[in-house]
Amino acid sequence: MFAIIGMIAVVACVIGSYVAMGGKLAVLNQPFEVVIIFGSGISAFIVSNPMKVVKGAFGKMAAVMKGAKYKKGDYLELLTMQYQVFKLMKQKGALALEQHVENPHDSSLFKEFPKFHGDHHATDFFCDYVRLMTLGSDNPHEIESLMEQELDVHHQEDHAYGHALTNLAESFPALGIVAAVLGVIKTMGSISEPPEVLGGLIAGALVGTFLGILLCYGWFAPLASAAKQIMEEESTYMNCMKAGLVAHLQGYAPAVSVEFARKTLMSHMRPSFKDVEEAVSNLPPPG
Repeated sequence: MFAIIGMIAVVACVIGSYVAMGGKLAVLNQPFEVVIIFGSGISAFIVSNPMKVVKGAFGKMAAVMKGAKYKKGDYLELLTMQYQVFKLMKQKGALALEQHVENPHDSSLFKEFPKFHGDHHATDFFCDYVRLMTLGSDNPHEIESLMEQELDVHHQEDHAYGHALTNLAESFPALGIVAAVLGVIKTMGSISEPPEVLGGLIAGALVGTFLGILLCYGWFAPLASAAKQIMEEESTYMNCMKAGLVAHLQGYAPAVSVEFARKTLMSHMRPSFKDVEEAVSNLPPPG
């Protein structure tokens, strides 16, 4: 929501100031320059990236429009979920979780935590490593190394999306120059026209440069930056689970393992120790 408001505010500030200075809106109505800049920019974006990256990049932009993926309460839920799982494993052993990790989307345990349960990437990540524990993998160093490798792959995929969006944004000023040059060529073909006609043609040509710069620095570069922040939030969410799982494998009590996980969170999103303590005290008995 805030991204949409910001994008509208950018246009309002630019166009509003232009009109206030006495500019005429009709001059800015250059639909074919929009096609040249935006159409060719998107086409080049599709050519230069695999379809998986194209879809993922547009998905990240859609995520930006929705706002921050995780709120402070979502991290509190994640910590309480880990506490419940670790407590069940301490009380009944890792095999008690087998039915939950084999079919997490129908698990009564995970359904108690709707944000986590609805995030299939996070659910799969967590359940994959709990499943390894049920199969007898209990070396914390090996599991931690494997998780780091998986998170590195996840980071590389996200980097590809962010890089593609940045390249898209940076293409618009150059394509704006292309549109402006074509406008000048059109103008030179009408050199015999009176000054008032030539003035309108020149103004229309310059709209291409204006539009390319506006699309880049007013919209798409900020969108690319915001998408990268969304990706960092996803990494933080995953790292929180990683810290908790490794601490559990090292033999710590559930409350201590959750504290290890809590410390990985950003300060503005990190629930207090008291918040976590109160949340886990209200959990039903694990089963």
